[in-house]
Amino acid sequence: MNNEQVAVDTIRTLSMDAIQAANSGHPGMPMGMADAAVVLWGDYLVTDPKEPLFPDRDRFVLSAGHGSMLLYSLLHLSGHDLSLEELKSFRQLHSQTPGHPEVGETAGVETTTGPLGQGFGNAVGMAMAEARLASLFNREGFPIVDHYTYVIAGDGCLMEGVCAEAASFAGHQGLGKLIVLWDDNSITIDGDTDLAISEDEGARFAAYGWQVLACDAHDRADVRRVLEAARADGDRPTLICAKSHIGFGSPNKQDTASAHGSPLGEDEIRLVKEGMGWDPEAQFLVPQEARAHFDGLGQRGQSKRQTWEAGFRQYEQAYPDLARSWRSIQEGDGLPENLADLLPRFEGVAKQATRASNGDVINALAPVMPNLWGGSADLAGSNKTLVNGASTFQRNNRGGRNLHFGIREHGMAAIMNGMALHGGVIPYGGTFLTFSDYMRGAMRLSALMKQRVIYVLTHDSIFLGEDGPTHQSVEHAMALRMIPGMQVLRPGDPRETAACWGLALRSTDRPTALLLTRQGLPALEGTEQSYAGVARGGYILSDSEGEPELILIGTGSELQLCEAAAAELRSEGRRVRVVSMPGADRFLAQDEAERERVLPAACRKRLSVEAGVTWGWERFVGLEGRSIGIDGFGASAPAEDLAEHFGFTVANVLSEARSLLD
Repeated sequence: MNNEQVAVDTIRTLSMDAIQAANSGHPGMPMGMADAAVVLWGDYLVTDPKEPLFPDRDRFVLSAGHGSMLLYSLLHLSGHDLSLEELKSFRQLHSQTPGHPEVGETAGVETTTGPLGQGFGNAVGMAMAEARLASLFNREGFPIVDHYTYVIAGDGCLMEGVCAEAASFAGHQGLGKLIVLWDDNSITIDGDTDLAISEDEGARFAAYGWQVLACDAHDRADVRRVLEAARADGDRPTLICAKSHIGFGSPNKQDTASAHGSPLGEDEIRLVKEGMGWDPEAQFLVPQEARAHFDGLGQRGQSKRQTWEAGFRQYEQAYPDLARSWRSIQEGDGLPENLADLLPRFEGVAKQATRASNGDVINALAPVMPNLWGGSADLAGSNKTLVNGASTFQRNNRGGRNLHFGIREHGMAAIMNGMALHGGVIPYGGTFLTFSDYMRGAMRLSALMKQRVIYVLTHDSIFLGEDGPTHQSVEHAMALRMIPGMQVLRPGDPRETAACWGLALRSTDRPTALLLTRQGLPALEGTEQSYAGVARGGYILSDSEGEPELILIGTGSELQLCEAAAAELRSEGRRVRVVSMPGADRFLAQDEAERERVLPAACRKRLSVEAGVTWGWERFVGLEGRSIGIDGFGASAPAEDLAEHFGFTVANVLSEARSLLD
């Protein structure tokens, strides 16, 4: 038996044994795709297991994340920092082998996968980042960026809408270094795929502009043939329809849904091992031949890394400015040292929509931040995400600055995650806040993976007006605040918008949702301090002498109402404090002393004002406070009429405040 066959059989047995030990998992996919994966990793994938973050490595994405034991077996056998003991601890608390792969938990895992189709979308973003960075940094004789993105996806991935969106965009962009192996086993949890789908997947991808190839997933020579053809086509991404048998080698469960998501059982595992000629009683057996088969991967990766490092030293001499830029975006936070000075101060601006202020910030930073890269889901003019005078990223213009994602919100978010995971770029993408519902699955993964992805979400309330309740966000701000690790910032004027952008860029360990207005907002006196105050999530915008008897808490477009009402009440001799709360989640993370300084417990008369649901604001106003909000849907009318109808006026804030005070 040759080393390659031993490696294939080892992956199958490790997967069966680990899943059985955990009494939980998905054995069918690792068993079915072991042959194809061994060919890909053994002959083609270029990565250095000893330096798994080498920037010019190939990326491998297991989009079908339920088959995680396939990836863990490959990582272990190829010499990554993943011990056999960790494989034995599959799906156990604090192990490096969680049920679905998680980036940051396991060396060599490029992205968190499990929600089907998300990894596919991430891979599109990785391939896009590779193409753009190659355009920015490569020079003749210096291929600083030159690698592939490989994916193993399943039937479920291809069914998901996010995959369709991302695949369509990838085909349009002609991402020739993106190669997807589709585990075409015709089985999902419920049974045969013909229960739910009858389309020709290959024809669909061909219509997207992909090269479509087919192979027998268990014929390793056939897999090599299609991988060679895929790598030879530099103008189109490739879908390889790899026809496989789920649970391959299992005499009673091969080609059945029962092999998908449950352990095979000890008796069935013995039968599989006997059929392979292995000791049926041996568990977690790793023959030396299996490890030896992947020696070539380590040698390829080490050789490329060493050649790259030597070449980069010459590159530094030939192109010192480019080399410094590369080091900044790869080794540092990718931010200019004078970021604070670059952010617009909006001096002389009396009134401006925060979406427009957002555009001003992007255009102020773009000339000195080539790594700041993004666009919009067909709303660039509304979201103000365009870099003025810059071209569009396309297949014939990889240096293009502006991204037009089309009407593909979910795909856009998954792609942005991939861009961030690849490294070297800080992605941003825009749409209306209400359409964050379409993106939520990918946004949640942004937070879970702690990726610096910036969501520009404009038209953030009922005040977008005549388009009506289908487009008017109500619950969305609070819903996003409920995602752990999602930084939600709702600035109240142009200066706060710039400060929020600065905070988003400095937040390297979390995504940020910027909630921005359609309507113009006045530049408020006191927000000059926001460049420091926003970092704390909430700060005292204005105050009276002495301890406050009433605190008004405002966000976004409602902050101006609080300021105007406070001025009126102070003229009546009332001690009123206005707190701007652009980042409620960030404020709650401050220490007790800071929270007490801004919202002293002794002042129980508090009123929050936000054009969204009131649920959640009780954490800030307490049992004796009140909230002005909207707990139903909006209506179609001019913004001024909606403000009057729903009570977002200075008069109503004054009425509620006086009621509290009295």
